[in-house]
Amino acid sequence: MLEIAVLGLLNESPMHGYELRKRLANLLGAFRAFSYGSLYPSLRRLAEAGWISEEESIEPVGASATRSRRGKRVYRLTAEGKEHLAELLADVGPEAFGDEGFGARLAFFGQTRSDIRLQILEGRRRRVEEQRDGMKSTLARTGERLDRYTRELQVHGLESVDREVRWLTELIEHERSDAPSPE
Repeated sequence: MLEIAVLGLLNESPMHGYELRKRLANLLGAFRAFSYGSLYPSLRRLAEAGWISEEESIEPVGASATRSRRGKRVYRLTAEGKEHLAELLADVGPEAFGDEGFGARLAFFGQTRSDIRLQILEGRRRRVEEQRDGMKSTLARTGERLDRYTRELQVHGLESVDREVRWLTELIEHERSDAPSPE
């Protein structure tokens, strides 16, 4: 997930490490916790693979003497990185619609082909429907034995999953209506 997020953001524009950290936190924060300690090792690994390049930026003339002597590193996506990102975005395996990877994939749907988006959305909906069915089954079996608050918590969780299924269904319908018709 972090690999897709980093490559996807760098595909939009080159960035300094600090800016990349902020953008990743904003992007991934809505979907899962993001460890800053994992960013720089990931950047190093992506550079070693040839998918990003790392350059020292040049300080502007008259820059404050109180600033660090070390220039900022600018990270850019390479041609190989663009190809690798396209391969990652085209992958429709279970990790694409799982809890861990779906948010990052959704964030870069604008860079993903329509048929791939549809497969990911349908896979995510199936996954969430399975989760909903399990929650309903558990609630039916244990509901009478639970205290009022625990039961309400489970009902709230079930309502949240129902909302996600409806939202995914709407996205799928829009994706299908926007898709070019086969001739």
